Amino acid sequence: MDTLSQRDCGSIAYGRPTAEEAEAAVRTLIRWAGDDPDREGLLETPGRVARAYRELFGGYDIAPEEVLAKTFGDVGGYSDMVLVKSIPFFSHCEHHMVPFKGQAHIAYIPNERVLGLSKIARLVDIFARRLQTQEAMTAQIASALTEFLKPRGVAVLLDAEHMCMAMRGVQKQGATTVTTAFKGDFEMSAALQSRFFLLARS
Repeated sequence: MDTLSQRDCGSIAYGRPTAEEAEAAVRTLIRWAGDDPDREGLLETPGRVARAYRELFGGYDIAPEEVLAKTFGDVGGYSDMVLVKSIPFFSHCEHHMVPFKGQAHIAYIPNERVLGLSKIARLVDIFARRLQTQEAMTAQIASALTEFLKPRGVAVLLDAEHMCMAMRGVQKQGATTVTTAFKGDFEMSAALQSRFFLLARS
């Protein structure tokens, strides 16, 4: 089993600029866009953007093990699939820094212990609130669940619309991208994968 990288775990490996440096960068981008950062409507924009970025990219400040550490062993002998579906998320494309948004469907087969259901949604947010590709985010969620929960199997499906395709470039609104990752029992069983797809899409 691969150990999650420092990037995946949310550790800050790079020096974070000050708020003042971030705001200065926003002022530069406003000028690059062709506007005047000193006009009335834009005077407070650099500060707003810096504060918004700390919120939008808050996933860098949380490691997945913080969310996945608390598990429960009293499951009454339950050993079948646990599926949390239609978890809404938004993220930002690391290539153009524009949003993509969609839904996550996540299942695992317990190995004696289960997670609180809200923890799965929080795990999605940790990885979504970073600069991402959908492919990497799908793999990161599956790897984190596998490494820290140690279930018998994990299945992840993300279905998202990317604004880098809708707002620029080919400008195809409404096109969505589907990515999947399977670990353990799910990886070995086409029947389990089919059941996961059926339940996730129903």
